[in-house]
Amino acid sequence: MRIDLVSEHASPLAAIGGVDAGGQNVHVAALAAGLAARGHAVTVHTRRDDEALPERVVTQDGYEVVHVPAGPARELPKDDLLQHMPEFAWHLRRSWAAAPPQLVHAHFWMSGLASLDAAGAIPVLQTFHALGSVKRRHQGDADTSPGDRIELERSLCRRVSHVVATCSDEVFELRRLGLTTDRVSIVPCGVDTAVFTPDGPVAPTGGRKRLLVLGRLVERKGQDDAVRALRAVPDAELVVVGGPARDAIDADPEVRRLRAIAAEAGVADRLVFAGSVARDDVPAWIRSADVVLAVPWYEPFGITPLEAMACGRPVVATAVGGLQDSVVDGVTGDLVPPREPQRLGEVLAALLADDARRAAYGAAGVARARARYTWTRVVADTESVYRQVLTSRRPVGVAR
Repeated sequence: MRIDLVSEHASPLAAIGGVDAGGQNVHVAALAAGLAARGHAVTVHTRRDDEALPERVVTQDGYEVVHVPAGPARELPKDDLLQHMPEFAWHLRRSWAAAPPQLVHAHFWMSGLASLDAAGAIPVLQTFHALGSVKRRHQGDADTSPGDRIELERSLCRRVSHVVATCSDEVFELRRLGLTTDRVSIVPCGVDTAVFTPDGPVAPTGGRKRLLVLGRLVERKGQDDAVRALRAVPDAELVVVGGPARDAIDADPEVRRLRAIAAEAGVADRLVFAGSVARDDVPAWIRSADVVLAVPWYEPFGITPLEAMACGRPVVATAVGGLQDSVVDGVTGDLVPPREPQRLGEVLAALLADDARRAAYGAAGVARARARYTWTRVVADTESVYRQVLTSRRPVGVAR
């Protein structure tokens, strides 16, 4: 098949850990590489955010990335990109008129709008990665999304050929937007179990137990709750991996906010910012942890728990979104309510005091990651949805 992926703000080539660079980038890159490995011709269309970027890049994984000139060639917050989607769609339309793909898979809601505007008769599948209704519910007036995002997402549910959701909680939200269950399939995100393994290099550690959080430094990720929870585990340090480069950490507003919280809680000496790290170094940091935390207020899916499980590390996660699917409470880790740092601290203290339980969680996590969340399985299930859309336009859900 000739398959085009559209990911307007999340380039598969981007460095991970910036404000708008995270799980979607990883997902698109792994899906594109996996589809190319299965013999498909794959092109990823993403917005050019740097004048130095070439128009086209052929990756070593066998897929092509097209940098679409839509808006200024510099980094912009994704919530400011809607005004540039007509231009983005114009370039897609021109490209597809010359060489139409058999199907288009749009990632994020603005990618879906541009894709539908350009696709004509080409079927468009949609993965949202995050929903405006959920963001609005949790962030309220702090939500910077365009005001009509929710209605535009509702229209996408009506217009696209099929939706590929990443977890069962997302399907519930999509049904509230009017999507019928026969037009959605669940295919989770994945993890590279050849890279994220229990054995391998380990980042340097000190004498304390190590708690680790990994990802973008944005408030909804709950790093502040992890900082406050340190009060209940006086023998542990919290290492934050992600955010700006190490030499820019001190100037970062979110780092300053978290340090102020740590100072108020009396744990400033046990909070460590590692800054952004190379993707290849992430497994070593995970292996250095006694427990990996994923404690967002809400999370569409969340790749960090999968990476931790694949490395054999126990996970403590909030019971939100896709984390409720990936982390099995009492088996691969512990689930806690969001935004309750006292409860989080109690759970962490108990888990850090129980070596046998941490080891059991780690072993169960490896088994679960390898059985359910390999990119090989994720790509194969996604391809199955593609084929059903192309043959019948009335696909059934993919079994998880």
